[in-house]
Amino acid sequence: MVDSFSRRINYMRISVTDRCDLRCIYCTDRFDPTLSHDYILRYEEIHQIVKAAAGLGVKKLRLTGGEALMRMDLYRLVEMLAQTDGIDEVSLTTNGTQLARHADGLKTAGLSRVNVSLDSLKPDRFERITGSDRIKDVLEGIEAARKAGLNPVKINMVVLKDLNDDEVLDFARKTLTDGWHVRFIEHMPFVNGNGANGTVAIKDIMSSIEASLGKLEPHLPTSGNGPARYYKLPDAPGTLGFIGAVTECFCAECNRFRLTADGHLRPCLLDDDEIDLKGPLRRGADITELERLIQEAATRKQQQHHLGENGTPEKRQMRQIGG
Repeated sequence: MVDSFSRRINYMRISVTDRCDLRCIYCTDRFDPTLSHDYILRYEEIHQIVKAAAGLGVKKLRLTGGEALMRMDLYRLVEMLAQTDGIDEVSLTTNGTQLARHADGLKTAGLSRVNVSLDSLKPDRFERITGSDRIKDVLEGIEAARKAGLNPVKINMVVLKDLNDDEVLDFARKTLTDGWHVRFIEHMPFVNGNGANGTVAIKDIMSSIEASLGKLEPHLPTSGNGPARYYKLPDAPGTLGFIGAVTECFCAECNRFRLTADGHLRPCLLDDDEIDLKGPLRRGADITELERLIQEAATRKQQQHHLGENGTPEKRQMRQIGG
């Protein structure tokens, strides 16, 4: 499947719930209600959409939330998707709080790898950012995922100005001491976000690392072809990834759709345009009709987001779209 700008769409991010056991300050209004169960796509409905997408060339899936591991019996969905014709990889993004007890089961079900969101290594600061004191659970989840073979386990750090940007070097050192694969992500100003002061540019993050820890050597990742640029510090077993979501436009290489928990297909994270798939599906739409709607989404995918020019998306918070 190719969009109007000759970009091949082969990757779908699927939010399985908008519920989360953390309340990160850049992701959600801490008092915003969640969707009722009837509004959320059933596993069988997600599977139908994925079968249609796979028929059009989608090969990689990533399950997200909210917090995906809050969805009951996620193993069953992973197994369904991993066994779908045409799907080569099913991965997961999680906050890690429940990962330790699920890692082995997810691997057995067919999950390929996992990304863990972690924005601070300091317990008090972690609690300030997330509203929770469960940093120990997250760190245990990271190790459990590595032992289960969900590799490479990537650690996603959203760099927040005047809040955790002084920990960049601590995270970078983890690639030297613990073999972590760390990705630094620019904070995106999203609708209804609160408590985050602004964006720290990727170029500044890279400069601070090189000034203290040595020259960054370009490195090609062994899996995944997303927006991150990868590097290694000299003699580091782990890697450093940099995602310039605001200051470095990577739209020309965008290969993805996002499916929201309530069944809307979103061609771009940073554009409010969506196509309803749940409604037609519950009215009896077959695979052919789903394929038509997915292809329509491809034609509506914009050439480039306009995050730095004219504001932020208005309709949804990040947890409702899928991080």
